[in-house]
Amino acid sequence: MNEKIKNVLKKVFGIENVEDNFSQQNCEKWDSLRHLNLVIELEEEFNVSFEPEDIAEMKDIDSIIRKIQALQC
Repeated sequence: MNEKIKNVLKKVFGIENVEDNFSQQNCEKWDSLRHLNLVIELEEEFNVSFEPEDIAEMKDIDSIIRKIQALQC
């Protein structure tokens, strides 16, 4: 799952390398529009649907993994 998420992040943010600590804090390209694009891509890739509160909490790879895992249970 981690690699799939990293691939989505690479696509959405137009970058070649995504470290395990990738987050809103250390990515200058992570703005509100790209955040929404990220949510859409993740929903399509993992066949899930996020609630608004989930979307607001998705600020790094770990939080994204937790949200997807919770929805897939």
